[in-house]
Amino acid sequence: MIAALEHIEAAAATAPVGGRAPLSTADQATLLAIVGGAKLYQHLLTNRMSVTTASGTRIAYEELQRLEGSGLVTRDADTPVHAGQPVALTDAGRAARAAARRLTTSQAPPKAGRPGAWPSAPTQRR
Repeated sequence: MIAALEHIEAAAATAPVGGRAPLSTADQATLLAIVGGAKLYQHLLTNRMSVTTASGTRIAYEELQRLEGSGLVTRDADTPVHAGQPVALTDAGRAARAAARRLTTSQAPPKAGRPGAWPSAPTQRR
């Protein structure tokens, strides 16, 4: 019985939080860009679709489909694509973004010395 419980505990320790794999850095950047406002447009001549964010970043339609399939973003299908469909984060997308931010802010970055300053730690001479 203990062996069975150890197996379950090991699986729980390696399982991602919320049943999802952790967000990649690219996904975090994409969600951050969409937070500021984004619209899905269809080019009238080539029929290619892409998301344009308020900051001017373009996101490929394939990436939008992947994020939509994961339930992280949604778009307003009532607006025509050639006019620009608004794209927004879902509650799950906001939670994933906040969780990713919590992970990165909980790790304190190492303090960097001032450029050109003498090293604070004594160095060993040979």
